Amino acid sequence: MKMTINGEKVDSSDQKTMEVWDPAAHAVIDTVPCASTEDLDRALQAAQMGKEIWGDTPVQKRTEILCRAAELIEKEKKELATLLVRETGKIYPQAEEEIDNAVALFSGYAQKVRHIYDSVLPDAEAKSIIMVKREPVGVVACIVPYNFPIDLYSHKVAPALAAGNAVIVKPASDTPLADIYLTDLLIRAGVPAPAIQVVTGKGSVVGNYLAESPLVNAVSLTGSTQAGISVREASAKNLSRVYLELGGNDAMIIFDDVDPKEAAKEAVNGRILNAGQACCSAKRFLVQKGIKDAFIRELSAILSGIKIGDPFDPDTQMGALINETAAVEVERAVRETVAAGAVCVLGGKRFNRNYFEPTILDQVTREMDIARNQEVFGPVFPVIAFDTAEEAIEIANQSHYGLSGGIMCGDLEKAYYIAGKLDTGGVILNGSGLYRTFDMPFGGHKLSGMGNEGFYNTLDEMFKVKSIVFKNFCKSNDVNS
Repeated sequence: MKMTINGEKVDSSDQKTMEVWDPAAHAVIDTVPCASTEDLDRALQAAQMGKEIWGDTPVQKRTEILCRAAELIEKEKKELATLLVRETGKIYPQAEEEIDNAVALFSGYAQKVRHIYDSVLPDAEAKSIIMVKREPVGVVACIVPYNFPIDLYSHKVAPALAAGNAVIVKPASDTPLADIYLTDLLIRAGVPAPAIQVVTGKGSVVGNYLAESPLVNAVSLTGSTQAGISVREASAKNLSRVYLELGGNDAMIIFDDVDPKEAAKEAVNGRILNAGQACCSAKRFLVQKGIKDAFIRELSAILSGIKIGDPFDPDTQMGALINETAAVEVERAVRETVAAGAVCVLGGKRFNRNYFEPTILDQVTREMDIARNQEVFGPVFPVIAFDTAEEAIEIANQSHYGLSGGIMCGDLEKAYYIAGKLDTGGVILNGSGLYRTFDMPFGGHKLSGMGNEGFYNTLDEMFKVKSIVFKNFCKSNDVNS
């Protein structure tokens, strides 16, 4: 596939390309350009035109176009889902869910923006009129990760376009194809070509170039903490707005007054989505000592029956990791944790290059890196025993991440108290931290990010505010004079 710049399908000006692999089949399925600085400058210049054209488009017209885009996405669901499975290795039902989310996000933001109003404020002396207007930010660079390419594309692009901004999309190097396809659908729906560009290449090159450009007014990135810090530093000299959804090492806290079988089911549901490659999945399992052994037995029984393999097979429950490097990294993390004193109860190895066995690590202590700041992007379950609620809070908060968390406890008052003590962007009671709706604000504390995504407040972030004052509009307070 080629990049889309100002509505044209283009190669890189220097003809450099990179391969896109199918993780499950371990085969090259396509190539995409590696954008040069010349290509990026063209995209930035086109976006300058796009922000004027699209920003001047009446909101009703923007709504119609985005609703049409949602219809096209729904119509192309099978093609998009197939492409998504091939480049991510995730199972087909999870790919379909991403498409459904995209439809909901584009139609939802299209409707919500119609109810974003300007305001008129009272003047103390009632002689002037103060109008507060919302205007598009300008050009928004959307940097999309590999784990949920269509879902997170939509979480970023839909509100940016709804607010009247021009958008430059930078897909993940591993998964650019579905995002290119989706961009083409938006243009078919009527989004002006200059208002949406998609450029491909390495994030350290393309992402940073966009972030440091004075022609970019805001950057929205989902990715690693390292990538987020790099983008924030690059954009700082222009004081561009930055919205970051970054890594996590979320704790799921399980007390001994819950059924260990139900806790194990919830733990599995909160961990193996997308083969464990989800930012807000549970990655540390803090289990009260009274049920720790029973929990591990139930967890092992469930995970032993998980079918792993062909992501197109309807019986498959877990697909491949994104690439061999990722699988090797997960295996290394497991090996290091075992070397530090943990016991591998189940799994622990990769196979067929990019696949990884569901893995349970027992006797993990709070001092180990995996219990603190090591985010493992794979189906690994480190189990950490605790005695008291205060100890669980301390272990959960010792990480420099703070994305989400989960609590399973029979005492709702205790669970609510603990939720208030966790330094995270969200806490799920009666479940793991893997929970996200379109309406709720989603974002992290500490090194898990800054800003939030969701219908609750994202549109507000896509506008800038301007006050226009009609001074001395009313010459007198006396209507009869």
